Amino acid sequence: MITVIFAEDQKKIKEIVDRMLKTEGYAATEEKEGRLYRSVLDKVEKQLLEYVLERTEGNQLKSSRILGINRNTLRSKIKSLGIEADKWKKV
Repeated sequence: MITVIFAEDQKKIKEIVDRMLKTEGYAATEEKEGRLYRSVLDKVEKQLLEYVLERTEGNQLKSSRILGINRNTLRSKIKSLGIEADKWKKV
């Protein structure tokens, strides 16, 4: 991810850059100060958890160990992110 910060008096330049990015298929968003961590986490957390669950065949204990988080924390995140944890379990 690349962050570009424009000064208040550079609104015209910002509009031009936004337009150029959009025509090339990139998303240009405005992040509020102090939201960078949450913004990045929102974009990658679900994908990361699904990736690890797939690799461990849905084993939440193994997944939590790989991720370095408590199993109950993993279960809470699975629920809040709407992840179907059972879809990787072998029958």
